[in-house]
Amino acid sequence: MYELTVVTHFAAAHQLKMVARKCENLHGHNWKVEVCVVGDGLEPDAGILMDFGVLKRHVAEIIEGLDHRFLNESDAFGDACPPSSENIARLIATELDRRITETPVRVSRVSAWESETSCATYIPG
Repeated sequence: MYELTVVTHFAAAHQLKMVARKCENLHGHNWKVEVCVVGDGLEPDAGILMDFGVLKRHVAEIIEGLDHRFLNESDAFGDACPPSSENIARLIATELDRRITETPVRVSRVSAWESETSCATYIPG
């Protein structure tokens, strides 16, 4: 089994209800996002699981829809799916999984760090 990891960043604002009083206020984060994909075999000619450039491009396209936004107003989130770090990680994993066409590569986990000390990780399964 091989695993590739890419890291990116984005900045966005959100409001979370019923978590803690301060989180109910409009606030922002500079998120760090770690995306990992896995697969059993390597492409025989190049000896790679997947081109890092292709993976980074897919992730950048997803992040573009989140960067410098008020996430509560995004079509991807709403009352039924608040823009928590957990749901951000799940959204990125789900969107990336749709874009990856290399077989048998799949998303193994996505972590959304809202600070240097706090992150949420989504593991598809």
